[in-house]
Amino acid sequence: MIDRYAREIMSSKWTIQAKYQAWLDVEIAVVKAWNKLGLIDDEDCQKIIKNGSFDIDEIDKIEKETKHDLIAFTTSVANSLGKESRWFHYGMTSSDTIDTAVALQLKSSMELIIKDVKEMMSAIKDRAIEHKMTLMVGRSHGIHGEPITFGLVLAVWHDELKRHLSNLNLSLETISVGQISGAMGNFAHSPLELEELACQELGLSVAPVSNQIIQRDRYAQVATSLALLASSIEKFAVQVRHWQRTELYECEEFFAKGQKGSSAMPHKRNPILTENVTGLARIIRAYATPAMENVALWHERDISHSSTERFWMPDSFITCDFMLHRMTGVIKNLTVMPKNMMKNLNLTGGLVFSQRVLLELPKAGVSREDAYKIVQRNAMKVWEEIGQNKATVDKNGNSLYLQHLLNDKQLVDLIGEEKIKSCFDYGYYTKNIDLIFKRVFS
Repeated sequence: MIDRYAREIMSSKWTIQAKYQAWLDVEIAVVKAWNKLGLIDDEDCQKIIKNGSFDIDEIDKIEKETKHDLIAFTTSVANSLGKESRWFHYGMTSSDTIDTAVALQLKSSMELIIKDVKEMMSAIKDRAIEHKMTLMVGRSHGIHGEPITFGLVLAVWHDELKRHLSNLNLSLETISVGQISGAMGNFAHSPLELEELACQELGLSVAPVSNQIIQRDRYAQVATSLALLASSIEKFAVQVRHWQRTELYECEEFFAKGQKGSSAMPHKRNPILTENVTGLARIIRAYATPAMENVALWHERDISHSSTERFWMPDSFITCDFMLHRMTGVIKNLTVMPKNMMKNLNLTGGLVFSQRVLLELPKAGVSREDAYKIVQRNAMKVWEEIGQNKATVDKNGNSLYLQHLLNDKQLVDLIGEEKIKSCFDYGYYTKNIDLIFKRVFS
């Protein structure tokens, strides 16, 4: 339900109705500005504000003849007015209306994306605090490394989204500009004050200089910001998919009563939500390419950008909004299995403590190269025995790796049995988690 609701809110910003309404809002703002500057009298201004309207079917009919959507729009609005229609679109070019209106759409859409990101960050923070000290194994290259906590993983996500939030706010500022500068951007037919008054009415800044359009590097910044955000959301999704693999089974997407995973295999519980998010991220990244290619237009402009923007703008925002809501729901409802995390942490018979042992040997006067050889030769024995399905813990609870280290006379002579045993302490790896959390969440 939340996914559908989210789609409806963002989608409503990119309908044909919303597009023409934004055009009308810009035109009305310009009429008000001309009124303040003394060109349009109060009576005509109020008539345009009160009666100016458009009819989508009429616009479509007119456009079939004119082959020009903005002229079809202004003609439709003029048909709703009287003699005062002579002031509608006065001194403007098409892109003054269209690009300034697009700025309104981009601004409101980006504000919604920023709100979505904050909601995801809140969900991640809640789960991070919940699992701040939930032990699990850290992996590099997909191979067990050292103990970490699930909360630490989520703290990394939160910090990453914080950077995206900063980037999105910068993009919001970059795109929240309008232009009413005329056919070539030279203000030949209107004063700069007109642009300033109209943009102030619309809640936009003014582009310091323009030609016939708002420069497309601004739009490309938005597209790349969304693409970067989508890439991080995909990163989170891929990690959940990995944790849900049967061999790991450390986390799982919430599986609702009555849900089915496979038409053939009734036992299946598949990570379908995060797989969906992974695929959608590819689409958003793909849209960044045409947005960047639109930056280089001919002279003061051509319209090669226009066709692509009808796709990438609404699709990127609607899809990204959907992804954020979906992934936020996954995080909130994620089933976390600390016992399985602990089981996997112990899977390699204590090998996760190898660096801890390694770092004790230089303190005893051993060179790093020799220390590495001592620690690694025992670790390799464990790998071989795990490959032979040997038990990773003995009847006394000692891990396989600890057994080998205690049987290594050279190592025992160097640092002693008690020091070796003290290296197998999970608390050593969590002692700074509170400090890290203060950095991330303060």
